[in-house]
Amino acid sequence: MKIISYNVNGIRAAINKDFLGWLSAASPDVICLQEIKAQHDQIPLLDFESLGYHHFWFPAQKKGYSGVAILSKKQPDHVEYGMEIPQYDQEGRFLRADFGDLSVVSVYHPSGSSGEERQAFKMQWLTDFQQYVHQLREQRPQLVISGDYNICHQAIDIHDPVRNATVSGFLPEERAWMTEFLQSGFVDTFRTLNSEPHHYSWWSYRANARANNKGWRIDYHMITENLKPRLQAARILPEAKHSDHCPVVVELED
Repeated sequence: MKIISYNVNGIRAAINKDFLGWLSAASPDVICLQEIKAQHDQIPLLDFESLGYHHFWFPAQKKGYSGVAILSKKQPDHVEYGMEIPQYDQEGRFLRADFGDLSVVSVYHPSGSSGEERQAFKMQWLTDFQQYVHQLREQRPQLVISGDYNICHQAIDIHDPVRNATVSGFLPEERAWMTEFLQSGFVDTFRTLNSEPHHYSWWSYRANARANNKGWRIDYHMITENLKPRLQAARILPEAKHSDHCPVVVELED
C-alpha cells in the first residue's frame, strides 16, 4: 500500500503546475493532501475521478485557507470529517478514512509563525490532538497519521538548527512534544529507514532556499508501532515541484 502525503499550498495552483499529470504517474493507493485552500465547487472533482480516485475533501470555513483531503483508489469503509472540536474543525485540519482495520489520517497542524496568538493556538492544538489520537487508538489501533506537522523534530531535520532554535517549528517545546508523541507509541517512518542528513520536505520561497537545499523536514507519515513490521519503504520526493513543500511517501505491506 503506497501512501503519499503532500501539502500542495493550494490545490488549484498545484493543478496549474500539472499536479494531475504527476499524480497519474505517481499512482499512490492513497494520497493525503493539506492546505487545499479551496471549497468543493472550486475543485475539478471529475478530473480526480478520471484518474480512478475516490475523493474526500474537508475545506476550512474560511475561503482560500487551510483544508485537507484524502484520495484513494479503494473506497473507504468509513470517512470521518474532523475531530468534533469546533475551533479546529472550522479550519479543516483532520480527516480520517478507514480501510478495514487500517485508518489513514490527513492532518494539517497549525503554524505558529504569524505571532504569539497562533503559537499559543498551535500548542493547545498539540495537546488536544495527542489526547484525541490517544482516544482514537482505542477504537482504531492501526493508524497512519500523514501530513504537515509544522515541526522539525531533530537538528538533522533542519538546515540551520542554531539560527532557527527560537523559530516556530523548531522551538524546544514543539520538539519535546514530538518526542513525547513518538514515545506514546508512534513511529517516524522516514527516520526509521533513513538516518542521513539533508532530507527536507519544505523550503522557504526566499533566498533561493530550495535550489540550495536549505529546508525543513516537517511532513511525516507517523504510524502506530503495531504497523512497524509492515513498513517497507519511506521516501521524500523533492523533484516534485507543485508547492513550497514536496511529497513524502510510505509503503506498507498489505
